Amino acid sequence: MPRNNSTMAAFMLAFAVLMSLPWLIPHTGFAALFGFVPLLLMERYAAAHGVRRFWMWHYGAFVLWNAFTTFWVCWATVGGGIFAVLANALQMSLIFGLFRLSKKKFKGALPYIFLAAMWIAWERAYFSAQISWPWLVLGNALARSTELAQWYEYTGSLGGSLWIWACNLSLFGFITALHDRRTDRWNAKARIASVAGLLLVFFGPMVTSAIIGGRYQEVSEGRQEVLICQPNLDPYQKFQFLNQNQQNAILMDVAEEGLAGRKSDSPLLVIAPETFTNDIVVGEYETSPTWRRFVQFLNEHPGTEMLFGASSREFYPDAEPRDPCDFKLDQGGWIQRHNSALDLKADGTTEIFHKSRLVVGTEMTPFPKVILPLARLLNTGIGRCVGQPEVTLLHAFGIPYGCAICYESVFGEYCTEYVRKGAKFLTVITNDAWWGNTPGYRQHLSYSALRAIELRRDIARCGNTGISCLIDQKGRILEHGPWWEKATLEGSVNFNSRVTFFAENGDIIGRICTFVFLLFLLALAVRFLIKK
Repeated sequence: MPRNNSTMAAFMLAFAVLMSLPWLIPHTGFAALFGFVPLLLMERYAAAHGVRRFWMWHYGAFVLWNAFTTFWVCWATVGGGIFAVLANALQMSLIFGLFRLSKKKFKGALPYIFLAAMWIAWERAYFSAQISWPWLVLGNALARSTELAQWYEYTGSLGGSLWIWACNLSLFGFITALHDRRTDRWNAKARIASVAGLLLVFFGPMVTSAIIGGRYQEVSEGRQEVLICQPNLDPYQKFQFLNQNQQNAILMDVAEEGLAGRKSDSPLLVIAPETFTNDIVVGEYETSPTWRRFVQFLNEHPGTEMLFGASSREFYPDAEPRDPCDFKLDQGGWIQRHNSALDLKADGTTEIFHKSRLVVGTEMTPFPKVILPLARLLNTGIGRCVGQPEVTLLHAFGIPYGCAICYESVFGEYCTEYVRKGAKFLTVITNDAWWGNTPGYRQHLSYSALRAIELRRDIARCGNTGISCLIDQKGRILEHGPWWEKATLEGSVNFNSRVTFFAENGDIIGRICTFVFLLFLLALAVRFLIKK
C-alpha cells in the first residue's frame, strides 16, 4: 500500500474506533472529546499531499463509525441496517464535503466554525425529519458517562454535541500550531493563555457537571410504587408458537409472582412492555380478551392500575382516509393502526396514547403519497402505523405521567412536551429483543438516562426482554433486571413538578447553531456568486 494510503487508513481507523468507544464501552464518553481529531488531521494531510478522491476516505470513515456502533440493526432487518449505515454516513460525509468546499472561500478558523455549526444544525433537523435516525447525535456519546452530562438539564444533548466539537477543534488547532511551529512566535502569555484555554474547554464542563450533580437533590413531592413486568417473549416466535391468551397467561404469572412478595399496600402501577398485545380496538376496549383479562387481574388486586403496550387499530366509516397510510375495508370505511400505550383502571376506565415518533420503514411510511405506490409496485411491505399529532399524558391514581414508547425516548426535545404538560414522572415501554444480545439495547437504555437528566424526572423503564430498570433524576440506574429472562422489578419513582431550563426553553443550542449555519451558508453562496 502506498505511504499516503497507509497514513490515510490509519487516520480513518483511529477516528472510527475513538468515536465508537462511547457507544460500545461504558464510561468512555471522554473519547468523543478528541475522536474527530484524526479525521481533521486526515483532511489536512490529504490537502497537503494532494490525495485524490478524498471523499472516498471521509465517507469510508463515517461508514466504519456507523457500522461499528449500529451494526446490530441488521439483526432485525439486514436491508434496513445496511441502508441506515450507508445513508447516515452519506449525510455526515456531505456535511464534511461542504466544510471542505468552504475552505476555498473562508480562511483561518471560519471553516471549522462552519463545520461545527452545520453538524449541530443537521442533528437538530434530524430530530424532526420524516426519515430520521438520530442515534449517533454527538451528545449521545455521554449517555453511558452521565457523570459528565449533568448540565444537560440546561442544554439538552446538543449541548454535548457543542462541547465535543469545541474540544476537538481546540485540540486540533493546538496540534497544528505546534506542527507548523506557529507557537515559536508566541510570547509566554500567549502560550499560557492557549494552554489554559484548551484545559478550560476540556475540563470546564466536567467540573460544572460534577458541581451540578453534587448539589442536585432528588425532588420528591410524593412517590408512585411500580411493578415492572418483563415477560421475556421472543418477538420472532411468539406469534408462531403462542396465541394471545397464552401470552397473557405468561404476563399474569410474572405479575402474580411479583405481587406475591410485595410488602407494601400502597397504590401500585403494574407496567408491561411495548406492543404486548394486538387485540385492542380503540374505543371498543371491551371487545379485547386481553383488556378483559387485565381488568379481572386489577379487580383481584385492589389498589392496582396497569400500563401496557398494544398494537392497536381504529375503525372509522369516513368516505375518505384520514391519513394516506390507512387501510381501506372491503365493507366500507377505513382502519388506522397505532403503536399505543394504555393506562387501565380496575373499573375499566382506559386512557390511550399513540406513539408519535415512529421507526421509519418498520412502523411508518415517510412521504406516503410517493412511497406507498412505489411499495405496491414492488410488492414490498412497509410499516403503516399512524401517530398522534401531539403528546398527551396518562394518569396513575390521578397523577399525570408521560409514557415514551420505545424509539420516542431517543428524542430529547420531544420528551420535554411531557414535562410542559405536567408529567410528574416518566415511563418508557419498549421491545428491544429484535436486536438480540448486541449493543443496541444497551445504547437504547442509556438514552433514557439522558432524558432523566434533561427533565429531572424519575423513569420506570419496562422492556419485554430487558433491560427493565428504575432511573433517578441524575440519570443513575438504581435497579435493573436481567437480559432475556422473565423477571419483575419492584420499586418506586418520585414525583417532581419542577421544570428544567431545557424543558421550558427547548433546544436553544440547536436553534443558535442553525442560525449560524444559515448565515455561513449565505455568505458562502454570495462569495461563489461574486466570483462568477
